[in-house]
Amino acid sequence: MPKRYHVPIGPAPARFRPVGKYGTVDWREDCSRCKNCVKPQCVYGVYWSEQGHNSDPSLPVEPPFECRACLSCIQNCTKGLLSLSVNPEYLALGDDYWRPDMIAATWDQAETGRIPVSGAGYRGPFSGPGFDSIWTDMSEIVRPTRDGIHGREYINTSVDIGTKPAHLVFGPNGEVGSAGPILEVPIPIILDIPPWAPPSEAILSARITAAAALGTLAIVQPDEAAAATPSSFSSLVPLFEGDDFLEHQSLLPQVRMVELTDGPDALSRSEQLRAINPDIVVCARVRLELAATERVWSLYKGGIRVIHLCADTQGREIGGERPRFVRDALREIHGRLIQEGVRDEVTLIASGGIALAEHVAKAIICGADLVAVGVPLMVALGCRVCPGDHNGSCPAYLQSIDAPYAAQRIVNLMGAWHSQLIEVLGAMGIREVRRLRGEVGRAMFQEDLEREAFGDLGG
Repeated sequence: MPKRYHVPIGPAPARFRPVGKYGTVDWREDCSRCKNCVKPQCVYGVYWSEQGHNSDPSLPVEPPFECRACLSCIQNCTKGLLSLSVNPEYLALGDDYWRPDMIAATWDQAETGRIPVSGAGYRGPFSGPGFDSIWTDMSEIVRPTRDGIHGREYINTSVDIGTKPAHLVFGPNGEVGSAGPILEVPIPIILDIPPWAPPSEAILSARITAAAALGTLAIVQPDEAAAATPSSFSSLVPLFEGDDFLEHQSLLPQVRMVELTDGPDALSRSEQLRAINPDIVVCARVRLELAATERVWSLYKGGIRVIHLCADTQGREIGGERPRFVRDALREIHGRLIQEGVRDEVTLIASGGIALAEHVAKAIICGADLVAVGVPLMVALGCRVCPGDHNGSCPAYLQSIDAPYAAQRIVNLMGAWHSQLIEVLGAMGIREVRRLRGEVGRAMFQEDLEREAFGDLGG
């Protein structure tokens, strides 16, 4: 049995008071000063935190919005003096895709490295657009002693990146032909370049350090890779826009994988790279557009076996009047490769719209081999996903963040996501994440259920 994968989580408290959702409002006019007041009995200690927050008499009294909304104090107050309030600053977080609950959950996981648990339980949608319309199979969840993060059985989350031929090829003397370069990462997540970030060496260093600690890969610019320490080269994936790889030929024998921005000469550049280093994994970075399925097929026929499909930050196709969500595009591309009989020879990396741990499993169910994340890394550091062009002043002061602290926050987030992925796999009775790829039979899709239930009502 392989060694159980372990993520080195550690404490990384928030630099600023997090923007909480709920606060308790105390109407004290009719308070009886009961000896058994329900507020000090708060199981989450919110009352004492509130007392410390409001201990300065020179400052106005305000709720710290750390309430878990278990409603215990509100229900048990004999005078009914307590009520629940929603923080307007919380409601202003994010945008129409990166909802406040996603951002708050990411902050919590980046701080503790654990699966977030709320006293209110799950209050999110059970159906909706995007990944919210997918329900995963939980038929084996009755065996908690055997499965999941506390179980005895080993659940493998490692994936391969590279070509996996469908059959062996023998040479003229009976020798087995080369299967091509392939590498393994212990978690189906790699760290992408964030779509926005303040100019900060600390954030770059944090991504590289976190990738090394997790045993995964970090996509970086070529100049950034060339300036990194040699010990981190195995965790780096330089992203080349064109022929700029010719300026970094000394770097190519030291890294295990490179990405090429897709273009008309992507195939010729791929051949040039393999001529310099035959053992390197070459990945094409393709914009997820309406014609992406045909582009993936043409890249495969040209010899590229690893393809990174990039949707926009909200998980939609780029361009087009009615862009599809990444899940629908993935299912189409995955199905085309199956139809052609070459699915196992191609590695699909999906990025864009991956905001929660459950999205990792759902993207793999739709056909991806692994995912790349960028925005969640910034949210882990305190980003609020402010609307607009993100070029203004950062309310989280990310430009002044400390590199080791930022690296630990990223590692903690990935540790919490890894634990949740194991829980999902255990609930399905699956022992290896590779088996989850394309397993749409282990999930339910909202539109399919509605079509089966109500499809004949329209005549």
